[in-house]
Amino acid sequence: MIHFVRHGQTAHNRDGRLQGRVDLALSELGVQQADLVASRFAGATIASVVSSPLRRARDTAAAIAAVVGCEADIDDRLLELDYGEWDGRPLAEIPGERWAAWIADPSFAPPGGESLVSVTARVESFCRDHAEADRAQTIAVSHVSPIKAAVAWALGVDERATFRMHLGLASITTVGSRPNGDAYLLSFNDSAHLDPR
Repeated sequence: MIHFVRHGQTAHNRDGRLQGRVDLALSELGVQQADLVASRFAGATIASVVSSPLRRARDTAAAIAAVVGCEADIDDRLLELDYGEWDGRPLAEIPGERWAAWIADPSFAPPGGESLVSVTARVESFCRDHAEADRAQTIAVSHVSPIKAAVAWALGVDERATFRMHLGLASITTVGSRPNGDAYLLSFNDSAHLDPR
């Protein structure tokens, strides 16, 4: 079973910019979010914590690893989608016809960037390595596009479905695989820890 955790907030998240491979630190709020999501795993039996190599994910993973008592490993398959020339740009600046082309065609890639089909291929490989029913639980700290790709894998739908999903910062999404190899979605966009009562 894999608990996918989206990293905490960065300045680009706050400002509505496409972040992609831009390697930013967590904002002050993002650090707080990382601590809160880490608290959800206190007392859990976790086999491994795995992170995207980008700093915002590594810092979130470090907070979780400290709570569960293990080191966080890096796996490039958890990297965010490469937006190419769109990296760092406000979403509002992306031409409407280009955005529409992307939504309509999962093989579309931003100029100099990566397609959703490519993201799905690497995330599916990661999921198959870590989601088996007979393995202990893994926490994977990643980004919005790879986590949505994992959900699409679990549900057996194509990438166009990801544009109908909303995934919040520092949220938890859990997928698994049954003994016969069928994938499933256990939970999506769980962020109850961000509003402790």
